[in-house]
Amino acid sequence: MLSQSQRTTILELHTQGVAKREIARVLGISRVAVRQVLRSNSTAVPELQRPEKAETYRQQILELFDQCRGNLVRVHEELVAGGAQLSYPALTAFCRRHGIGYQPPVAAGRYDFAPGEELQHDTSPHEVELAGKKRKVQTASAVLCYSRILFFQCYPTFQRFDCKVFLTDALRYMGGATARVMIDNTHVVVLRGSGREMVPVPEMAAFGERFGFQFVAHAIGNANRSGRVERPFSFIEGNFLAGRTFSSWDDLNQRAREWCDKVNATYKKHIRAVPRELFVVERLHLKPLPAWIPEVYRLHQRLVDIEGYVVLHSNRYSVPLDWIGRRVEVRETKDKIEIQLDARHLVTHRRIAEAEHQRVMLTEHRPSRGQRAPRPDPHPEENAILTAAPELTEYVAGLKQRSRKVITLALRQLLRFVREYPREPLLGAVQEASRYGLYDLDRLERMILRRVTHEYFLLDREPQDDD
Repeated sequence: MLSQSQRTTILELHTQGVAKREIARVLGISRVAVRQVLRSNSTAVPELQRPEKAETYRQQILELFDQCRGNLVRVHEELVAGGAQLSYPALTAFCRRHGIGYQPPVAAGRYDFAPGEELQHDTSPHEVELAGKKRKVQTASAVLCYSRILFFQCYPTFQRFDCKVFLTDALRYMGGATARVMIDNTHVVVLRGSGREMVPVPEMAAFGERFGFQFVAHAIGNANRSGRVERPFSFIEGNFLAGRTFSSWDDLNQRAREWCDKVNATYKKHIRAVPRELFVVERLHLKPLPAWIPEVYRLHQRLVDIEGYVVLHSNRYSVPLDWIGRRVEVRETKDKIEIQLDARHLVTHRRIAEAEHQRVMLTEHRPSRGQRAPRPDPHPEENAILTAAPELTEYVAGLKQRSRKVITLALRQLLRFVREYPREPLLGAVQEASRYGLYDLDRLERMILRRVTHEYFLLDREPQDDD
């Protein structure tokens, strides 16, 4: 079929008096085609008026498209099985022309950013070899939209605490903050809503106010809006992580920072500039960081277990033995675990980045080899018994040696006797039980009750007649 430009050329040559044979020879077409154009005397390309083979099966195609979950290969197989004479290319072309299972292409937008206007932040899972084992990590990345300065770090998980730690490090690396930080509707930051209606978690909104920026989110499905931070993830995976192994989390993140320094000083073809050179301009428009940036932390309340450890994320951190059974406050920061009993007692450990079921013990928290640390106040019930009734000292000592019950439960039961029963029947029953070596507290209670009955609940006899 002749194009509109060919038809225009034929009509112009014919107007100049060129013969039909010569027009056909110059344009490389048949004389029949030249005559048809001259006969129509129009440059418009005629529309094809021919029936489509798939039009007959239109309703059947629509039904099979739903049944086969949009798989056109299965739709074609079912049509052929039903006797349809239709090729697969004819089916796909028909569906494409009539919008069955096809969305019309949408032109990609272009976003231009002024210096210091926006920083984009996102995360992506990657697989790395860490300490001799392959494992998945969460790669958090931040990019300045104008200069394309890149900064990323890796974490075992990415929660709200990790997000604040990362953004603090990123802003320090860049030396300032932008007016807004673009995210992708992550639950770490978002309280409710999405896109322009996104409302951040108050904790994260307050974090942004500390540095003078606001969190914003792009519309769901509009990944192009965060293209500045999406693009480097494949570069990180294909360049930084390819062929590299790491001994620890500190080694991984330190080498990531060094790699960012190298990449940011390299010429980029897609922006035709070096990010560090553009950053010289953008840095003048960044908001200065606060004079004092408080360390990001999260608080936990814990009880010191019987072995003298505090458990946090499956890892156990040692404390002095005299803290056993007491409640402490645990402050978790990026690199440290601070365990505080009160204003004067604080223990600091190096933080383990992930849950590894490890025990971390400081040497000063354990007695010297061969020495046994005294158990601090093992039975507070014993002290309470002896304070209320010092006469029971010998019986308590014998009870601790010969009782068949767990000693803590036995002492609690004896303490209840001291608090609930009169003193004289109690001491009398205990004296009798000691004489016979009786340390069964259930029998001792019956002996106390029998004495209480005889001494405190005597009924007066009825007066007898003098007859």
